[in-house]
Amino acid sequence: MKTIFKNTLILVAILIGFNLSAQKRNLDNYRQPDKNGVNVFESPKDTTTNFDGLKVKVGGAFALQFQALDNENSGLSPLKEVGYNFNLATANFDLDVALYDGLNLHLRTYLSSRHHHEPYVKGGYFQIDKLDFISEGFLEDLMKNVTIKIGHMENNYGDAHFRRSDNAQAIYNPFVGNLIMDAFTTEVGGEIYYRTKSGFLAMVGLTNGKLNQSVEKSDGTTGGATFLAKLGYDKQINDDFRLRLTGSLLNTGYAPNVYLYAADRAGSRYYNIMQSESATSDDFRSGRFNPAFKNQITAVMINPFIKYGGLEVFGTIELTSGRSLSEADDRKADQYAGEVIYRFGKNENFYVGTRYNTVSAELASGDDINIDRFQLGAGWFMTNNILVKAEYVNQNYKDYPTGNLLEDGKFNGFVLEAAISF
Repeated sequence: MKTIFKNTLILVAILIGFNLSAQKRNLDNYRQPDKNGVNVFESPKDTTTNFDGLKVKVGGAFALQFQALDNENSGLSPLKEVGYNFNLATANFDLDVALYDGLNLHLRTYLSSRHHHEPYVKGGYFQIDKLDFISEGFLEDLMKNVTIKIGHMENNYGDAHFRRSDNAQAIYNPFVGNLIMDAFTTEVGGEIYYRTKSGFLAMVGLTNGKLNQSVEKSDGTTGGATFLAKLGYDKQINDDFRLRLTGSLLNTGYAPNVYLYAADRAGSRYYNIMQSESATSDDFRSGRFNPAFKNQITAVMINPFIKYGGLEVFGTIELTSGRSLSEADDRKADQYAGEVIYRFGKNENFYVGTRYNTVSAELASGDDINIDRFQLGAGWFMTNNILVKAEYVNQNYKDYPTGNLLEDGKFNGFVLEAAISF
């Protein structure tokens, strides 16, 4: 671990020293990592570029929370007690490179995360907005509307993942916690986008359905495939009013495993919560819900987003079904979430907001359970790169069977978080 960390620091120092004079803070077709990236979804599309040679932007993020949560359950299966203190600080290291006119590279490494304290690569991708690297002006008219992404990358299922905290990159999230059923996965594949100036957008993608890449066979095959699609409309109607509405689909006919709700090894934002008293290691997913679909899944997510002046509303409607090879019938897991944010002050540097999130699902045991969460948050952008936020959270587990660790479970309290991103 020490060797990996040392080598990472050396690499960072070399890159910073080599590219100090070449730092270009705003690359073309690039979602900025600071306040300017809030409420940006897919990377912007603008074929009018300013490429004048290879450019490397070295960036990163840092986040630290003070947690003051209490937990309880029915008492039949005792919970591990939690107190009030600081969590492990998390850190990201980002490389964004303008390789050619209309050809960018993004690479993110988690330097410190909840599940892996040592550095490891989250993923990376090529983003292609022009094909001039093949021949100048190649398919120029088509590429005015098309973007291509290829890599081992975060898949674009739904819009909620654009507002979630990605390890230390927490500046886009107005709250501390992500959704209860937190859809996020990184798989090898490609996505093709078509966007028009009128606001129409469409995306189709295909991945190999695997979080951990391997050529080893499982059930007689090296793996299956995951199909992705998104259709929507996103338009700044006037200076005050923006409207976005998208629908997304994710489907695996067969995959060795389904990682959509279990792939985020950065972990839940609520540490050590709802864990068994006898647990000898940290359940880094505590506070979330994974429906545990193993081999097949169909998931649909609908996301409306409205911003009028400083007021914004974002919603999530998610309907999923899936099973493992050993299950004869599909099970369902549905999620609903709505958040209202009001941003105010000079350049909207302050905000207050609330989110209500529910999940209803059938477990593999046949039990139907429900989870609900209420969040109340506030934040202050001290600068475009520094956000401090506070959150009150109350989460309840309902209808879990007798003796289950989460029977009559709940946790509530406050979390403070400082997030820096550049």
